[in-house]
Amino acid sequence: MYVGIDVGTSVVKAAAFDSGGRQLAVESRPVELSLHGGFVEQDMAEVYDAVVDVLGKLTGRVPEPVELAGLTGQGDGVWLVDAEGRPVRSALSWMDGRAHELLDQWLADGTFETVFRRTGGAMFPGSPGPLLAWLDRYDPSSLDAAATAVYCKDMVFQRLTGAARATTDVSDASMPFLDPRTRTYDNRVVELLGLTRRRRLLPPIGDPIATGEARGEGLPSGTRVSNGPYDLPACALGAGVTAPGDGLLIVGTCLAALVATTELDLTGEPAGLYISTDRPGHRLRAMPAMVGTAALDWVLSTTGVTHAEVDDLLAAIPPGANGVRVLPYFAPSGERAPFVEPHLRAELSGVSLETTRADLIRATCEGIGYAARHCLEAAGLTGSLAVCGGGTRSPAWMRLLADVLGRPLRVVEGEVGARGAVLAAAERYGVSLDAGVWTEPTAIVEPDPERASYYAKGYEEHVARLDVAREAAGRQLRGTGCS
Repeated sequence: MYVGIDVGTSVVKAAAFDSGGRQLAVESRPVELSLHGGFVEQDMAEVYDAVVDVLGKLTGRVPEPVELAGLTGQGDGVWLVDAEGRPVRSALSWMDGRAHELLDQWLADGTFETVFRRTGGAMFPGSPGPLLAWLDRYDPSSLDAAATAVYCKDMVFQRLTGAARATTDVSDASMPFLDPRTRTYDNRVVELLGLTRRRRLLPPIGDPIATGEARGEGLPSGTRVSNGPYDLPACALGAGVTAPGDGLLIVGTCLAALVATTELDLTGEPAGLYISTDRPGHRLRAMPAMVGTAALDWVLSTTGVTHAEVDDLLAAIPPGANGVRVLPYFAPSGERAPFVEPHLRAELSGVSLETTRADLIRATCEGIGYAARHCLEAAGLTGSLAVCGGGTRSPAWMRLLADVLGRPLRVVEGEVGARGAVLAAAERYGVSLDAGVWTEPTAIVEPDPERASYYAKGYEEHVARLDVAREAAGRQLRGTGCS
């Protein structure tokens, strides 16, 4: 039995697989997010307890011995721990927006672009650079008390294995301090963000990913465990996206577009990031948008529609949603890919007293689809496209996505991040698993040519409306007085 652990933003999951990649069992437990005034935090103790709980339940259900376990989890944010891996304060989530004023300043004075040109990472309010700089300015005692500023999975790994010090891997380190050419921290970037005196907090990078043995919490004592990659590249592995040009769209809380590449292009509009992988020279060009299923969830809760009703409502309304259009940028911290605009907000247009709930829902799904197309184009997709995430549970939405994107979708269901974590662990430990078998799609969804042609024109209109909205958001930034 092989176990993958995926420490998500709102749910912690553990999945068991046999040697052929068949998913045997899954255990999950929700974890809370604390939201107040743009601050989004998590209790690290609750997160770790959830990991131990789901692992204990999983290994109790499937009696086969655990060959090895791979760990993945949410990226970005700041997880401050002491020398023993204990929390210094609540974790700052990647969804946190408190550092937007710092980001506004860096956008205006050129720091943002300079960092991108050096690292290939476009910072956003919830990335470690802005959050650490905010803490240094407004909560320096937390940084003084910390031994390391790690990422979610790194905290869990240290606690599970009793490692002497928290470490991370090249994928999590990619934003925003890693030089993708040398695979080491760029001290100039640390200096530009005003964090030189906090340089000691950056965790050592395990390259290749770190390994250890479980000490008996959740997993049997002595179980081999590997740390990483984080959830986006883990999903790419779990979906079989490794050949240059092939892509993955994760339809989850955020909408993440990833394209495998061996190139490094630091020109063009600063957006997204290059995620280094465990294989030197191989990267993922990532456009992890803030928009995603959270946008649809908001519309569903506002209209009183359940997830079970979505497929029927999508089928009842023609393409174009009877003239209703949605720019689905609902996140309070704006958007981060394929452009960075902290002040961008959602817009609904074409709404009248005749507009139905089904119109709003279809228009939202279409808007998310257009955002996905924008991200995939910016990421450089040229090959096949796999899709995973919670959105794949809706067949009607997958058909709509295939039409909006104008290409076939390789749908990969199940715990794809956990699957990728196992494949990464197997490669690290030299365990032979057939990745092709492990990553076979569960379905292929073909686009309808007529609807795809309609949506190609709709996408052009979407981009035009977005340009206007971005200009308005930019005027708001310029109005803050930054120069």
